[in-house]
Amino acid sequence: MARKTRRRISYVLPLASSAGGGHRLGVNGLAIDTERSILYSAGRDGLICAWDLNIDLRGNSSDPKTPPSSSPNDPSSGTSSKRPSSTTFHKQDQAHTHWVNDIILTQSNLALVSASSDTTVKVWRPHSEEDQIPKTIGLHSDYVKCLASPGVHSDWVASGGLDHKIKIWDLNGGGERLQINIGEHESSVKGSVYALSVRGSIMASGGPESIVRLWDPNSGKRIRNLVGHTDNVRDILINEDSSRVMTASSDQTVKVWSTTAGRCLHTLSMHTDSVWSLYSDHPQLSVFYSSDRSGMVAKTDVRHSPDMDEGLSLAIAQEHNGVNKVIVSGDHIWTATSSSSINRWADVDTDNDVQALEAYVHKRVSSVGSRSVMSASPSRSDPAMFCATEKPKIPLSCVLRLSNNTILSGQKFRDPESSTTYSGASPRKTSEAITDQDLEIVLPYHSLPQETIEGQNGLLKHVMLNDRRRVLTLDTAGDVLMWDLLMCDPPRHFGKRHLEDVVPEVNTVESVSNWCGVDTRTGRLACVLEENYCFDAETYTDELDLDIKWETERKEDQRINLGKWVLRYLFDNLVEEELKRDILYRRELLNLEKRNSSLIRENAPPLIQLPLSTLPNGGMYDDTKPYSRSANGITPGLSIGVATPYPATTSHSMQTPHNLASMAEEKTILEKRQPHQTNPRTSTETQVPADYFSNKPQRYSTENLKPPPDPVEASPEGPPQSPGDADKEEKAKEGTSFLGKKKFRMNFPKKLGRSSTETKPPVLDGKAEESEKLEGKEDKVREDNFLGTIQKIRLEYEDQLQQHPHRMIESGMKPSTPIEMPILRPSPYTTIIIQEDHPDSGGVADLYRGTVGSSGLDADLIEKTAPMWLGDLLLRNIALHKDSPKVSFVLHPYKDRLPSIANPEGNSRLNANRMLRAKKIMAYVAERIEPRPGGMFLDDGDDLDAMKPEEYLELWCQNTLVKPTVTLATLRAHIWKNGGDVVIYYKSNGRRPELEQRMTKRGGDETPPRLSEEE
Repeated sequence: MARKTRRRISYVLPLASSAGGGHRLGVNGLAIDTERSILYSAGRDGLICAWDLNIDLRGNSSDPKTPPSSSPNDPSSGTSSKRPSSTTFHKQDQAHTHWVNDIILTQSNLALVSASSDTTVKVWRPHSEEDQIPKTIGLHSDYVKCLASPGVHSDWVASGGLDHKIKIWDLNGGGERLQINIGEHESSVKGSVYALSVRGSIMASGGPESIVRLWDPNSGKRIRNLVGHTDNVRDILINEDSSRVMTASSDQTVKVWSTTAGRCLHTLSMHTDSVWSLYSDHPQLSVFYSSDRSGMVAKTDVRHSPDMDEGLSLAIAQEHNGVNKVIVSGDHIWTATSSSSINRWADVDTDNDVQALEAYVHKRVSSVGSRSVMSASPSRSDPAMFCATEKPKIPLSCVLRLSNNTILSGQKFRDPESSTTYSGASPRKTSEAITDQDLEIVLPYHSLPQETIEGQNGLLKHVMLNDRRRVLTLDTAGDVLMWDLLMCDPPRHFGKRHLEDVVPEVNTVESVSNWCGVDTRTGRLACVLEENYCFDAETYTDELDLDIKWETERKEDQRINLGKWVLRYLFDNLVEEELKRDILYRRELLNLEKRNSSLIRENAPPLIQLPLSTLPNGGMYDDTKPYSRSANGITPGLSIGVATPYPATTSHSMQTPHNLASMAEEKTILEKRQPHQTNPRTSTETQVPADYFSNKPQRYSTENLKPPPDPVEASPEGPPQSPGDADKEEKAKEGTSFLGKKKFRMNFPKKLGRSSTETKPPVLDGKAEESEKLEGKEDKVREDNFLGTIQKIRLEYEDQLQQHPHRMIESGMKPSTPIEMPILRPSPYTTIIIQEDHPDSGGVADLYRGTVGSSGLDADLIEKTAPMWLGDLLLRNIALHKDSPKVSFVLHPYKDRLPSIANPEGNSRLNANRMLRAKKIMAYVAERIEPRPGGMFLDDGDDLDAMKPEEYLELWCQNTLVKPTVTLATLRAHIWKNGGDVVIYYKSNGRRPELEQRMTKRGGDETPPRLSEEE
């Protein structure tokens, strides 16, 4: 069964403002629009940038009439060339959420297609006024690595990816035209596609299998395989008549194949590292450029050579990193590397002669030989002769040997004079003049680029701190920064340091549930929120060190949900817009009702209204009130419950705690826990357990709206209670405490048992009618998105209007207020992304991309793309509720100096919400060890200056003093650090010596069971 698609919310924190645009991480793809002189680049940050080159690119780089470019090694030519204008930033778009691996221009350079590791293929039309945002035209089930098109005027592109598939996409909205499964007819486990090329009736693909496959792009049938490489095939070119295929491989070779014969014609080995990229605009590939992992860029010209091995290959440039892409236009070469910057190099005219071995001759031969060699060259003292014949010559140090199989004539003629004279007579056969000694050092033709298109600094890696709201990052400049996921404000800088050295300085000892996913794969810090976990984390407000304004005085131990808090103010402008629209809608609806009522004739009989279904206890249905899955943003169930003791009390092993009867504390009903059985709940009832932070337990029921009886009171449905429990509970109702003016009490049952009797609610006659009414409403609400929440609210307005035609309609939009959640002011430039996860295809599609500042203006688009759970949260303050995880622990008095809190059976094993603080455990201990007569701990008239339990009690775990504000989750994660139940010891700190003296007077009559040494 296919999994349902899920929608999630992501927000991206803005980087420090910088002039212009540019990439933040390495660049993978380049494409040039020669007509408009625009360079397009795509990078690992998901960005696609457009650059105005401000140079004329309509010239032909292989035209022999083109003036030669200057070289730093040739001063005479460097002074005569004019430096082109600098490149300027044009525009950019965050097209993808992962690496962009390739881009290609199609449809007369009006459409730019991109392939990304986010598994999407998108088309961007930068010159269109209507279509400014890249649109997804295709989807793979894994990373998309390469693109190919038969020409710049084509209306389709082919894409290949790691899912072993080649897909052809229609650029006019026709979707997928053809799909080729690489391993469909072969038992292939490495069918990933890393290289792809199309020309005429042939499409070639290559990958880690070292095989070049030829396909028919019209039918998808395989033509033949070309076998010869020994490593991954990284790039492919096809000549104009589809008779030759050129491939680059990680085996450090470039091969030329015959498509008709199906065999390798030439193997070129001018590179000494993996060859990553090829480029050629020559119809027969006679002039081509190649780059490798070491950063070398080579130009090879075989136009004047009868054999390709005798051609000329030059080392043009040397980058500091591997060159992912090389592209040429006019007299310029652009290279893309793992750096965020793009370099432009001057091309070299390969029609020029190669310099003679003069530099080497001076080192190895006599001065006579040297003079004879120089006499063969034109004299620079003759101006007329120099101007007529002199051209910039290619240094011999940048010439590369094309093939290791070539028998060089230079090896036969060891005399420098004769070999140099021969090379001067036939300059095209440069390999014949090169000996082994001459190839020891290769110097690139250019030592520096003509221009560098500067990029920005992006984030490389990150570390989430223990508080789950601060993140440390390291950027490409080596700087360490700290970000706050709540405030989204400019980060704190730590300078150029090791990330691992900064973490201990700023980290805290606490444990907070995971509520968001964080990544830096696009060079920026992105936070991902999904419904199933984004509401799991809460924090105490007194632990927040934030510069925010609280509308009211914070309560003691007040908590706040991090996910709800962030989402509420990321979309604050959207909420304001929806509230304005709601006012207008209710006003128009009321005016429409008034106009309709004015058309009713006088003395007309009133409408017949059916009474609401009445329950036996007098309760009535009210389907206009939404069901709240959480109350006021407080995690329910923060209580201490008794757990079933282990079979052997002398060992600690991992067991699931069982439920026993519970105690009442701070006006709350603590959870009942029964052995081997969870509390039965019907599908029509949902209970929100009480905790330390709620005033009373809340129970929501669609069958009985009357508050149910107190679960700790005796009832026939509940588990059997020990004698006298009822009396104790009556006294508990009258008692008060120093914390919540109510006494803590734990009721221990004498015998555990299963509840075999359960009263089922009677079937009501009106239930069917009510169900039909609810179904009728559901039929009207068909949108499973943000708009669906608005439709629900508007249906409630219709019900209100039917019941009270002339009364003002009460708003159904009740977002959280600043009293519940203090106002956060994230940067208006924080990017908001709404994505849809497709489990079947393995991809994530962007449905909306905007900013915090534009969310109000984009209300219509967000209503269609945002999930319904976001609408429920923002407009109705309803969030998904999940039972909070519990932590089981055992309480023992330290060296039996204080009374035991164990029940008569000797069970001192308890469990509670993971967010329970240690001071609550101290209060529980204080209640158990020091009860007052009559079941009361403190009366209203008692001394208000009496010490709190945390002032005279201490908790110890693993020989570590536990602070009163430490939660059970932190205690288990950072102090206990073991499996099984957490063992906690309580003791007096000496400020109340009478407690230990009282224990001494009791003697051994009531000594609780001691722990074994193993425990």
